[in-house]
Amino acid sequence: MVPDHIVARLGALYTSTLSNALEDVGEDGVIQGLPAAAPGMRLAGRAMCVMQITGPAGAFPGSDFNVGGMIDAAAPGDVVVVANSGHPVSSWGGTASYAAKLKGVAGLVVDGGVRDREEMIEHAFPVFSRHFVPTTGRTRIRVVEIGGTVVVSGQKVATGDVIVADGTGMVSIPAAKAEKILSIAEALQADDEQAVSEIAKGLTFTQAMAKFRKI
Repeated sequence: MVPDHIVARLGALYTSTLSNALEDVGEDGVIQGLPAAAPGMRLAGRAMCVMQITGPAGAFPGSDFNVGGMIDAAAPGDVVVVANSGHPVSSWGGTASYAAKLKGVAGLVVDGGVRDREEMIEHAFPVFSRHFVPTTGRTRIRVVEIGGTVVVSGQKVATGDVIVADGTGMVSIPAAKAEKILSIAEALQADDEQAVSEIAKGLTFTQAMAKFRKI
């Protein structure tokens, strides 16, 4: 398991910097197309993955799509990551956001849909989702696995990997490479900060980019 202090340090970095570090170790890790519920939201935590399937209304009669099971499976500091193949049907809503927030869950990522955006904002619960729709998942969604490996927007995410999301986007950091990626990313961030400092003192952008590693 990736230690809490490593997760916290990864979460303090920008996704752009982490993406560069991921490329340096031969990983992609960028998860596209899942915007935040509101500007300024960001999250970082170990992934707790959920796989769902979706059908038309009535496909899974009596199903409550097991949102309680998702919250129960997530430890404080985890990010619930739901793979639902991008379906525009709600996997999660405002009351679930409040319950997860109280438990200490770090946020929610859904390759599918959620609803009650205003309540998510009110509860200050970070949510990143492909769709924000009113359509309920009741009788339409069934959870087929909690705690495994999923594919989110084309990227494989395993339970225990680290998810970081901010206003630019989202990355998934493999647990086995988290410390190496952190070391590279912090060095890149230090270069950025030094470049900004020297530009402020009169160095041109071109000169700064020639001197430091990261553009």
